[in-house]
Amino acid sequence: MQKFTLLQGLVAPMDRENVDTDAIIPKQFLKSIRKTGFGQNLFDEWRYLDAGFPGQDPSSRRPNPDFVLNQPRYLGASVLLARRNFGCGSSREHAPWALDQFGFRAIIAPSYADIFYNNCFKNGLLPIVLTDTQVAQLFNEVAAFPGYTLTVDLERQRVVKPDGTELAFDVQPFRKYCLLNGLDDIGLTLRHADKIKTFEAQRLAQKPWLAHTMLG
Repeated sequence: MQKFTLLQGLVAPMDRENVDTDAIIPKQFLKSIRKTGFGQNLFDEWRYLDAGFPGQDPSSRRPNPDFVLNQPRYLGASVLLARRNFGCGSSREHAPWALDQFGFRAIIAPSYADIFYNNCFKNGLLPIVLTDTQVAQLFNEVAAFPGYTLTVDLERQRVVKPDGTELAFDVQPFRKYCLLNGLDDIGLTLRHADKIKTFEAQRLAQKPWLAHTMLG
């Protein structure tokens, strides 16, 4: 998992409440057994005027010119600004995969659905919670200033605006540790690889028949 320390990124506004995971990555794209390739179908039903299906060439699609992420001023955005209850609906982990693979590293919203919120941390995305008033002000500033960027400092737990104003946010210490060090659940386990190997070797020495059981 990619480490998250300091991010300075262009902000894209998703000015809708209750954006559910089926909107983030529609159900037909969940058929894939891989963990990659979902970014091109992020917000698929909003980004395109034609129906999408797995394996389709994106260059053959008809983009919706009115959708925010298709507007040139937001090309390359890595911070998504959203409204209340972002990521509601089903618990599909594909939603943070799609956001990450599209290029987003952080999301700012007043609230999130619980499962989506947890899945973000497990996949290297930082979901930041700010107040409704703070988020509303950010929406106004993004609309008023093309090329609006924010700096997200995870170590200091601050969002820094272009004028230097700092907005503090909370994050659970363990989740912060994992993001700063780029550790997902597998990475956390692999920190103890030597102990695991030692345990397995000792167990097989004491119970050699287990080797045949595992191979069979």
